Amino acid sequence: MNLPILIENFLQSLVAGCLLGAIYGLMCVGLAMIFGVMRVINFAQGDFMMLGMYTAYYFFVALGVHTVFGNVIGPYVAALLAGPIMFVVGYVIHQAVISRVSGTKTALLEGEGHYAQLVLTLGIALILQNAGQIIFGSILVSVQTPLSSSAWVIGPLWNDFIEIFVNKARGIAALLSVLMIVALAVLIGSTRMGKALRASADNPTAATYMGIDVDFAHRIAFALGISITAVAGGLLAPNYPFHPFVGLEYVIIMYAGVVLGGLGSIIGAFWGGMTIGLVQQLSTLVLPTQLQNSAIFVVFLLIIFLRPQGFFGRVVERT
Repeated sequence: MNLPILIENFLQSLVAGCLLGAIYGLMCVGLAMIFGVMRVINFAQGDFMMLGMYTAYYFFVALGVHTVFGNVIGPYVAALLAGPIMFVVGYVIHQAVISRVSGTKTALLEGEGHYAQLVLTLGIALILQNAGQIIFGSILVSVQTPLSSSAWVIGPLWNDFIEIFVNKARGIAALLSVLMIVALAVLIGSTRMGKALRASADNPTAATYMGIDVDFAHRIAFALGISITAVAGGLLAPNYPFHPFVGLEYVIIMYAGVVLGGLGSIIGAFWGGMTIGLVQQLSTLVLPTQLQNSAIFVVFLLIIFLRPQGFFGRVVERT
């Protein structure tokens, strides 16, 4: 294989990794929002993403988005519409069950409620998987758009030897993911609600003394984290067929991205997801597709070995 072909393959994988990594980063940010504010390990996050994918699918197919916006814009409108729906779902689930084992009530629970949180979120995951199997069936579905099979062409470069193809569906999804991250950064950094979320994450007791409703802040963080991951799932739907158990395939990626970025760091979670997308795509240059996940976790272990606190995590000294 000559040098231009090697460079073209590398650049093609690099572009594909950036596009996929942006979507991975968005779904990781949803999980980081929940853990960063609430310190709750949500095993059901992947299954909420699955609900977001089906919500986007039914918005597109059955609720008129396809008719109004067409096949090109419709899938992305449906993905964005899944966000508010899943925000309400997350808000209700937190108020009904999650709030019993999180927030100010954890002081009375063994292990600060972490044992109950693990069992509860795992139970929610199992319920969502099996309910999805009953309601949606086991047949693979996807959101159909002509953009999935078309691409922008960059080049030719280097005396017409190199051309890079950018998948249009992934490109638009990556752009929307970045815009959502920017909007979330503005929300967290510049609004009253964002300050309440940060205060509730840093010191819930002090936040309570300052008049902040910590339980309500946790409810908003949980609902927001669910909705962000649901939108990421909707953005994946045009490129990847899905089924009721698809959450299992992505929840490990989410946790790996959150740990890589640094526990509690929302921007770090985005870069953790971006790293996973890059490793997954670049690994195909030297490894079979079946070993993509193995490559992810080899790199994950190397990074954690060299920098245990993650990219943006803080070193904590134990006394």
